[in-house]
Amino acid sequence: ILMNLYNLLPYRISYDPTRYPKYIPEAYCLCKGCLMGIFGEENFHFRSTPVYMPTVILRRTSSCAGGRYVYTEDYVTIPVGCTCVPEQEKEAESVNSSIDKQEMKLLVSQNKPSSE
Repeated sequence: ILMNLYNLLPYRISYDPTRYPKYIPEAYCLCKGCLMGIFGEENFHFRSTPVYMPTVILRRTSSCAGGRYVYTEDYVTIPVGCTCVPEQEKEAESVNSSIDKQEMKLLVSQNKPSSE
């Protein structure tokens, strides 16, 4: 079942000879926007972003015990798929943030003691 899922998702194989497993499939997003609508048009009001899953791997250390490698647990995040999130409007953010800054300056200047 897992291999059938990999056939549906675009993924790359990450390789590291010092970890177990040595090969880990990592999903990646094909589009910048999201495919929506009845005809699957790319919508740039949304953006494709990876979904990560925390995973435990074994990492080989430089020491040996009884003629065998010693491994330690390591926690990594692996991209397992993609999802759509709304694209934030940068113009609206910048206007709001500058208004907020102006309001904050007024509040600070009003609350300052007159001796300053």
